[in-house]
Amino acid sequence: MKNYSNKISVLYIDDEEENLVSFKAAFRRQYNILTANSAAEGLRVLNEKSVHVIIADQRMPGTTGVEFFDIVRIAHPDPIRILLTGYTDVEAIIDSINKGHIFRYIKKPWNELELQTAISNAYEVYLTREELKSKVAELERTNDELNRFVYSTSHDLRSPLASVMGVLTLARMEGSVTDPNGYMGMIESCVKKMDLYILKVIEYYKSIRIDEDYDDIDFEELAAESIGYCKEQHPAIEFDVQVNQNAEFTSDAFRLSVILNNLISNAVKYQKPSEPRQIVKLLIEVDEKEANIVIEDNGIGIIEHHLNSVFKMFFRGNFTVTGLGIGLYIVKEALTRIGGDINVQSTYGVGTSFRLKVPNMKK
Repeated sequence: MKNYSNKISVLYIDDEEENLVSFKAAFRRQYNILTANSAAEGLRVLNEKSVHVIIADQRMPGTTGVEFFDIVRIAHPDPIRILLTGYTDVEAIIDSINKGHIFRYIKKPWNELELQTAISNAYEVYLTREELKSKVAELERTNDELNRFVYSTSHDLRSPLASVMGVLTLARMEGSVTDPNGYMGMIESCVKKMDLYILKVIEYYKSIRIDEDYDDIDFEELAAESIGYCKEQHPAIEFDVQVNQNAEFTSDAFRLSVILNNLISNAVKYQKPSEPRQIVKLLIEVDEKEANIVIEDNGIGIIEHHLNSVFKMFFRGNFTVTGLGIGLYIVKEALTRIGGDINVQSTYGVGTSFRLKVPNMKK
């Protein structure tokens, strides 16, 4: 058994003074012992002292040990809790263990070796939890630094890309470059693709970093803005839009815009070139409870066994169309932040339908 001398701080709570004296006499050489003769006194000690393990008697006047631990686990969740019971109250004890209120229970009169083992095991759990919290905090810091680095780098990269595009435009205007093989067009296409990717990275960063900002939403206006850009880039696409907003709606306008932009862009991007009537349907039904949004296309569709993976980062189910594999991941993240849900249905070669539910935050 490990020696935890001068490391483990144990709080023992019992309304019988002789039990407190006995406990302290038995363990004072091994542990830092703190005692209390009531639940109220125990809370006072916890508020003032650092405690690793709490041991409480089940039968105390005013409140039971289980009831005390039910309070303690919220105000002081870190100390590991052990219950001493001198009588059989099986249902209360089992329920308390199942709910995580106590680490274990020991019958009275307690055996010194058994209790010492229980304290040592409890302290092992305490140390493991503290180490886990430290690792989680470290990972969160590292992830935050990485996100900041990616965001900063993405912004910095857009400047030289803009310069390249400027040089290409100037060369075309002046006619100073002979390009029989179309290399300038290839360069421009690659630069635009990289710029789009950088914009998606920035969009993702903003979506996960910016706090929710709720405002009144006009879905007709929001849909028009999202569709406007696609119409300019793809004038041949037909848009069938129906918006029925029968109630005031409050949500995060930025994230809703991100969601619609990505889904509509995907519906346009994955159209069939051979389709004589390329169409994207957008149906929005809004009531006091939620907004139901359907975005449907008659494009190339998604293979069935890919449907469970489309919201994963960098997943691309179809390599015949240029895509980054990040748009639907951003959609899922943004929806999660505003409490929404999404599912997808698709038939390969026929088309794809995304159905969204977004809760109304109007109070």
